[in-house]
Amino acid sequence: MVSELKKAFLKLLDEDLEFRYAIAGLIGLREILNRLDKVEEEIKKLWENQNKLWESQIKLWEEIKALREGQNKLWEGQNKLWEEVKELREGQNKLWENQNKLWEEVKALREGQNKLWEEVKVLREGQNKLWENQNRLWEEVRALREGQNKLWEEVKALREGQNKLWEEVKALREGQNKLWEEVKALRGEQVKIWREIKGLKAEVSSFGRAVGRTLEDYTSAFIEVFLEEKGYSREELKVGKGAFIYNGEIIEIDVFNEKPLIVGEVTTYLRDEKEAEKEFEKLLKHIEVAQKKFDRKVEFKFLSVGNAPEKVIEFLKENAKKHDIKLIYGKEIIEET
Repeated sequence: MVSELKKAFLKLLDEDLEFRYAIAGLIGLREILNRLDKVEEEIKKLWENQNKLWESQIKLWEEIKALREGQNKLWEGQNKLWEEVKELREGQNKLWENQNKLWEEVKALREGQNKLWEEVKVLREGQNKLWENQNRLWEEVRALREGQNKLWEEVKALREGQNKLWEEVKALREGQNKLWEEVKALRGEQVKIWREIKGLKAEVSSFGRAVGRTLEDYTSAFIEVFLEEKGYSREELKVGKGAFIYNGEIIEIDVFNEKPLIVGEVTTYLRDEKEAEKEFEKLLKHIEVAQKKFDRKVEFKFLSVGNAPEKVIEFLKENAKKHDIKLIYGKEIIEET
């Protein structure tokens, strides 16, 4: 409000001559003008009375001197007034600058607050994903328990006349007990639990011929875990036994998934390199047929072997690398590329 009054006052001084004279009169100029009028009257009288001219002229010069001094004081006062106005303008500019800086600070605080909320949002989303993964993990553990129960049923049915199988079952029990102890101790660590699940699958695969189709199920489960770790969502993975018709022939594949396109074969035991070579030929044929059927490249190729002699395993590794096939073998599930 004060700033607006000052601006109006300065504008009137600059533009309104009558107002400027009025102000000047208030600060003493009107008195000076009145004196000048009196001096003018005296001068007229001096011309009429020449004899009193010289005495009056001396007084006149003294009055003029006094007027000049008053006028100089008036200019000094006016200059001081302009200096005050100038300082007021500078102060006002500083106030505007400080106000702008304050708004900048407020803006920065708001931006920082928004960023903080974004961070909180990201943390919440991460926490939700963690809970989802933990739920999936429990589902996998539950599925393993069910599979383990089925496995015990098969073992119970094969007890008679299979002494060698009894020894493997005993080893499986010991490994299973160790596995449960590790799972109980490492529940909070998701990655280690997935490794234990893979270890359980490897223990199951050691049954070789005795458990047959079970190895296919556990191989499919392992492949789903493998692909989830590579960024695929569980919703798009339906790995399992597949079958389709191509050129009038029914094609059956041990491990299959359409999107992404996955083809794999599972065998419980390979005696020699000849059997291994036939298994590779079978897998490569299925890969070729699947690519023609679905008109796209097979993204992942798998060969899962439950057991084989060491010499055959080396042969499998060499050929799997040659054909870009991921090999799953041994008592522990290991991927070879």
